Amino acid sequence: MKNTSVFELVKEGDIPKYQQLVDAIKNAIAKKELIVGVTLPSVNSVSKSSKLSRDTVFKAYLILKEQGIIDSVPGKGYYVAGETRKVLLVLDTFKAYKEVLYHSFINNLPDNFITDVQFHHYSTDNFKTIINNSLGKYYKYVVMPFDDKEVPEVLATLPMDKLVLIDWNIHFQVHNNYIFQDFGQSFYDSLIEAKDLFKKYKAVHFIYPNYTHHPFETIRFFKKYCNDFNFEYQIITDSKNWKIEKNIAYISVSDRVLGQFLEQCQEMKYEPGTDVGILSYNETPMKKFIYKGISVVSTDFKELGTKGAEFVTSNEGMQMYIPTKLTIRESL
Repeated sequence: MKNTSVFELVKEGDIPKYQQLVDAIKNAIAKKELIVGVTLPSVNSVSKSSKLSRDTVFKAYLILKEQGIIDSVPGKGYYVAGETRKVLLVLDTFKAYKEVLYHSFINNLPDNFITDVQFHHYSTDNFKTIINNSLGKYYKYVVMPFDDKEVPEVLATLPMDKLVLIDWNIHFQVHNNYIFQDFGQSFYDSLIEAKDLFKKYKAVHFIYPNYTHHPFETIRFFKKYCNDFNFEYQIITDSKNWKIEKNIAYISVSDRVLGQFLEQCQEMKYEPGTDVGILSYNETPMKKFIYKGISVVSTDFKELGTKGAEFVTSNEGMQMYIPTKLTIRESL
């Protein structure tokens, strides 16, 4: 067991020193460097070795005691009272709606759980490195897969009972735990709700830029919707040279494209919701405030995070879909 009177803290940064000490002790417990029942170094000892004030150390110990991770005996000091558990959360990229998922996830975990977050950025090498380096180190694994032929082999190295796949129903097997959003039928049903609004326009164009990783399943169901309800439509992949047209409604899976749309509306003096329309994929906290409100079709990322935390804290398997829903605002 290492010298636990010395805890490594970051000299500069936004995280307060007392919180860094809380996190360091939790990590030491999770790594079995501190085990249940072992006596913690005194406040004075940690204060001296870590160059912290006594008040900072005492505040960290008090937080850990309130969380049930440590306890104290008068005259004998503090000791480890409970285990901490580490969870790995692997996401694709960090975007506004993924931030909603992340905060929902960690806010629904007990205080004795620590979450490490990694991003694969759709890179197979990154994904392999993240998973390989994590083997045997975590209590549970919450992983967002992506479309690559090597992903299933990498996932197979993880214990299936400790793994839950989230967001995209790609590469999953019938025995896998999963919490997915529905990019197909649920999306189609949301478009049906917007049918009367789309009828205001002469056509519906789906902007599906060639750089997107959004599941193509959505395009298939968009085409089915347009054919079923007799809408003129186009699929536009060249977003760089794309120009908006009056009396067209657009569906966008990219917030970068949404920004282009609003810029062009301003330049051409088009009023969203009147001259042109837009339906944006994936709700973010700001879309209700942008340009009188942006209509969105989105899964509930808060619920996705909540259910992920539920899997982590229970001993039960989980297989479920979080539905996709429509939110109408001024832009359509």
